[in-house]
Amino acid sequence: MSLTIENILLIGSILLFISIVAGKTSYRFGVPTLILFLTIGMLAGSDGIGGILFDDPKLAQFIGIISLNFILFSGGLDTNWMAVKPILWKGITLSTLGVLLTALSLGTFVWLITDFTIYESMLLGSIVSSTDAAAVFSILRSKSLALKNNLRPTLELESGSNDPMAYVLTIAFLSLVVNQDKSVLSIVPLFLQQMILGGLAGFLFGKLSKIIINRIRLDFEGLYPVLVIALMFITFSATDFLGGNGFLAIYICAVYLGNQDLIHKKTIMKMFDGLAWLMQIVLFLTLGLLVFPTQILPVMGIGLLISLFLILVARPLSVFLSLLPFKMRLKSRAYISWAGLRGAVPIVFATYPLLAGIEQAGMIFNIVFFISVTSVLIQGTTLSIFSKWLKVALPQKVKPLAPTDAFLTEHPRTIMEEIKIQNDSYAVNKKIVDLTFPKTAIIAMIKRDEKYLTANGATVIEAFDTLIVLADTPKGIDQVYNALQMKKEPAESD
Repeated sequence: MSLTIENILLIGSILLFISIVAGKTSYRFGVPTLILFLTIGMLAGSDGIGGILFDDPKLAQFIGIISLNFILFSGGLDTNWMAVKPILWKGITLSTLGVLLTALSLGTFVWLITDFTIYESMLLGSIVSSTDAAAVFSILRSKSLALKNNLRPTLELESGSNDPMAYVLTIAFLSLVVNQDKSVLSIVPLFLQQMILGGLAGFLFGKLSKIIINRIRLDFEGLYPVLVIALMFITFSATDFLGGNGFLAIYICAVYLGNQDLIHKKTIMKMFDGLAWLMQIVLFLTLGLLVFPTQILPVMGIGLLISLFLILVARPLSVFLSLLPFKMRLKSRAYISWAGLRGAVPIVFATYPLLAGIEQAGMIFNIVFFISVTSVLIQGTTLSIFSKWLKVALPQKVKPLAPTDAFLTEHPRTIMEEIKIQNDSYAVNKKIVDLTFPKTAIIAMIKRDEKYLTANGATVIEAFDTLIVLADTPKGIDQVYNALQMKKEPAESD
């Protein structure tokens, strides 16, 4: 069956529905949902029962890039800066030096056991050198895995920020395969340009996006997530146009925005969470359709050998060497090594050799596909088990919640305060989002002219409003008064 304009929506929606329903129960059997989506795509493909003919690497790459934008941006929005700050340099080291060491060690192994040239081997190593954000975010969050010693933010930061390094290495070694007269040193300027411009652009676009989101006046709340999507794509494409790394830029931009006060932030976060899941499903279904299982069978032997070397040697070696300057327990290093999941990103990167038309492109794609599948199956299904074996998992009863989640959970708030806004108050005619409200307090409602209004970041405070504020501690109430630039009136004595 060929995909046409007439049937693409029907087939696509059926596959999407099957993926969602099947994913609901997949974890009962210990199967990661991402593998399930991939399997459904393969079954629907030309070698499967669906018989859908899809052999367009260029379209698959386009879908992959769009999907990665949403996945990385959503992951960045969910990144808590206060949790990441203590482990920032560990994460950066793993996402740069760790990726480089993985690519070089695996590439050397591939060169020794295959007939690939050294540059082709390094290209394959580069493609699978990064941990996959979609796989890591999906498995850690769906299993609600709580880990000791800041391991979880370390893994999420690494997986969210190491794709740019793998992308640069992939493009660099691909250029060396195509133009073998080039020197290895020629990739250094490309690396510096991509990373420096990508980092700067991400931060600058983040600050600009915050200003635009909070100052633009849209008539409908539902338009704000659409605005953020536009800003996300502008950040990626403009950075890429300037010669920087667009993936790095959107991740940094999203981390910045996720830790700022934004209008309708809750709506934006929920929308991107849903879109990230949609894009993960679409991406894995597309890659499942693109692969031909009959072509995977001949490479299973060499693929398994390379995959095991990556899991048991290359990844642990890169992690232990990268983290040498840092104080960390051996068990924590071992768990980080085991949590180096490969997923959809390497498969997307493997489409670049296909489009470049190099001799070993098909072989590389099939091996990368097999490595990604075995990584998620072997490592993804055992993350919880290894966390218990290595004693890095927190007991269920003491699992910490993120600040926002903790504040919105069922436990009752201990403080409620009604604050009357006078005519000459600093907060009059100001949006709530502009008042730098503390994270540990919320305005539950606003009483205005005997009516009760639900507040959000875009709500403008008016004179003689009564703010009904909820907080967990007296300190939270004090911070509210500071944000409003008001003095707290002393409590009346009996």
